[in-house]
Amino acid sequence: MQGDLTEQGVDAVVNAANRDLEGGGGVDGAIHRAGGPEILEACLEIRRTQYPGGLPTGRAVATTAGRLPARWVIHTVGPIYAIERDDAPHLLRSCHTESLRVADELGARSVAFPAISTGVYGYPIEEAAPVAVAAVRAAATRVELVRFVLFDDAALGMFERALGTG
Repeated sequence: MQGDLTEQGVDAVVNAANRDLEGGGGVDGAIHRAGGPEILEACLEIRRTQYPGGLPTGRAVATTAGRLPARWVIHTVGPIYAIERDDAPHLLRSCHTESLRVADELGARSVAFPAISTGVYGYPIEEAAPVAVAAVRAAATRVELVRFVLFDDAALGMFERALGTG
């Protein structure tokens, strides 16, 4: 669907985070602004205790969702296309499967994803959409509802094609 990820009434929203987990632009900045300082505090604690060097690309961790309607934010770091082009599909798949693994650990039954890595990380949406959809379809998960929440018509169209609905 086209919409605002920060307004989704799901158990967990997935954040296209940077490895520092300190907020940023795009989806990451929107989640931190809408969710409030509790999210950043939780991210900094994860950096301090679990990932002092930063969250590796393709991995995922969860925090509170602060003031968002969701219960949790699952942070994942997507590949930077220009740097990790050869491994980009594998890493992007991992973002989705790891996020669903974390959702299962939390007991989440509904998850909303953005188009990970397609903003400033430069992953072409026409390449990213089929990888994301295939990863979610192939994942062994107890999540019952996965929603891709996309910013614009172009991204929506690419995901609809990848889903076979457009």
